[in-house]
Amino acid sequence: MTPSDMPQALRRRILAGGAGVLASAGLGLLSRSVLAQSATATLPFVNGQRNLVAYPEKRPLIVLTSRPPQLETPFEIFNDGIITPNDAFFVRYHNAGLPQSIDADKHVIKIGGNAVGKPFELTLAQLRTEFKPVEYLAVNQCSGNGRGLFNPRVTGGQLENGAMGNARWLGVPLKDVLARAQLKNSARQVTFNGLDNPVMDGGDFVKALDIGHAMDGEVMIAYQMNGTDIPFLNGFPVKLIVPGYYGTYWVKHLSEIEVIDQTFDGFWMKPAYRIPDNDCACVEPGTAPAATRPIGRFNVRSFITSVQDGARMRAGLLASVRGIAFDGGQGIREVAYSVDGGQSWRGAKLGADMGRYSFREFTFGFTPEKGQYDLRVRAWNRSGQSQPMEALWQPAGYMRNVVESVKVVAV
Repeated sequence: MTPSDMPQALRRRILAGGAGVLASAGLGLLSRSVLAQSATATLPFVNGQRNLVAYPEKRPLIVLTSRPPQLETPFEIFNDGIITPNDAFFVRYHNAGLPQSIDADKHVIKIGGNAVGKPFELTLAQLRTEFKPVEYLAVNQCSGNGRGLFNPRVTGGQLENGAMGNARWLGVPLKDVLARAQLKNSARQVTFNGLDNPVMDGGDFVKALDIGHAMDGEVMIAYQMNGTDIPFLNGFPVKLIVPGYYGTYWVKHLSEIEVIDQTFDGFWMKPAYRIPDNDCACVEPGTAPAATRPIGRFNVRSFITSVQDGARMRAGLLASVRGIAFDGGQGIREVAYSVDGGQSWRGAKLGADMGRYSFREFTFGFTPEKGQYDLRVRAWNRSGQSQPMEALWQPAGYMRNVVESVKVVAV
């Protein structure tokens, strides 16, 4: 396939205006008319009032900040199916200097660094035609998903549980691209940069992976999401996919890869995105960790998706409850459910295994009598790891995975 054979939508993507949502002076500045017409959502914590706004290529999403864009998926969307639609997928940027236009025909990924023998540049056309593609389902989850629910409260973006999504990614294994660069024996880490930039000097968003991880065959340079181009706000035209790892490593608008002979210590690896260096990645509320390490793989999570907290049910009728579970790559082995706040548990029925990095659906049924019920679900992965019954705390508000409570009333 040549660039001229590619769809026009792929060759050039411009994010400006968008029915007046974004001001041309700077991506993420919402017009007053749009804000006036937008719906709102109320999240279950202090100052949880949010606008729902439809950005370009997106349905109305929950707006945490507009500059840079931070958009959360309304939670009810996760009950629509295992795959999160592109137009409903959450958005998280750190820098407000987003490119206003990307021409995919001209987009180049530069591969270099002091630990390669043969630096080179790679076009999107070459990526699509000169390498064998791979495809898999994988969850992308923000490190701070659920941060707004921490108690005591922590600083940072106050998200509920919608900063996650599951998509089918198509692209090329990173190891195949790096093989062309003739890595030296001194290679220690690989760094990744994209086209988004800070508005002021400093703070460029660069991430790093150990060389063994980068060459594991699963880390991918993706150019499609759910069978079509990656939306601009999710990283068009190419995005780094790091399955099982938090979204901070999933670099958008990927433009530069460097293989280096040392440990990268840029701001977004150190001091940012660090967790307590202990087994639980937690500390006592209000304290600081003695030592930290970079955040890595997801822990185990599970959610009821078909019933909202505070819902009313019909007494005497069978209620069918659905949900999703996932982890950092071991795969979900079991999900149990409780209707009495965790006093007793039974096994839920697992849905099809769509891959160890994907959401996995589960279902259970119960027939309530009149009264109040506290529904909970708890997942285990194939290594036996599970979820805590009480929330674990850390000052950055990362990795929340407590067994959630959904209270309902049967009438």
